[in-house]
Amino acid sequence: MNTKKLGSLFTQNAIYIVLIVLVLGIAVSDPRFLSVDILRDILLQNSTRAIIALGAAFVLITGGVDLSAGRVVGLTAVISASMLQITDYPRRFFPDMPHLPVWLPILFGVVAGIVVGLINGWIVAKFSVPPFIATLGTMVIVYGANSIYFDMKPNESQPIAGLRQDFTNIGTGFIGPNGPYSIPYIVIIAIVVALIVWVVFNKTRLGKNMYAIGGNSQAATVSGINVGRNLIYIYAIAGALYGLGGVLEAARTGGATNNYGNMYELDAIAACVVGGVSTAGGIGTVPGILAGVLIFGVINYGLTFIGVSPYWQLIIKGLIIVAAVGFDIRKYLAKK
Repeated sequence: MNTKKLGSLFTQNAIYIVLIVLVLGIAVSDPRFLSVDILRDILLQNSTRAIIALGAAFVLITGGVDLSAGRVVGLTAVISASMLQITDYPRRFFPDMPHLPVWLPILFGVVAGIVVGLINGWIVAKFSVPPFIATLGTMVIVYGANSIYFDMKPNESQPIAGLRQDFTNIGTGFIGPNGPYSIPYIVIIAIVVALIVWVVFNKTRLGKNMYAIGGNSQAATVSGINVGRNLIYIYAIAGALYGLGGVLEAARTGGATNNYGNMYELDAIAACVVGGVSTAGGIGTVPGILAGVLIFGVINYGLTFIGVSPYWQLIIKGLIIVAAVGFDIRKYLAKK
């Protein structure tokens, strides 16, 4: 294999090589890191992050950015948790609410995410507002609305706890006998969502239109693609994934506050960029996004596992993000 082919192979698989190097580097410091229990914990903690990152990828591939993701996560976590407290909890959000089927508050949370996504898409498509500004505005609005809801009597801004077991089991339960080889429900949900997103990206007209819009929106319009309508669909799907991520985060942690999801949008965008989603739009794959999420998951969990200071972890994460964006821009300029 000549040097050019070797360089091309490294470039195409750099994200996976970085992930393997990270895992091996931490394992050298502490071999226990390669245990099945640790792997399961990393997957469990990052399943919701993966779903949120997949939502952010829809918008990034069109050449936009969605800053409202984290606040939508907080909104949907609070909505679902507020309706799924045990009946004898002393500070129920809705004291007189009857026992609801668990799927109904989950649906409410996802629908709330879709509504925010539709608003984002409508503002961007109808008024040609830059996605950064449009979603910055909705980010603030959603946080304000969630805080008002969270502050309602009798809750008055108290953390929502005492969640029903049939709900928390979704975030913490396992398939199979109790042991290191049992599979968390939330990981299975994340895998199913990733497979669905892969199908949308690669096998549907919406996915092809999404890449076309990100590659060149004017050319997409000339070719007959209704850019505005497709953007509304894309932002709505992104909102649905944020909503699902927020609901699952409430189930995983067993509670919710209005500050849930804070800065999650930046983590999602960073994972996408590190995973090969181009900041210029038109490029991105599901395996790459998942690898990006795992890289940050390994950094957060692995470096803590071997005793590295959280401040150094932030520096390492920042360097990886800057390097990934710089690498992406170099590829874009070379293509141009």
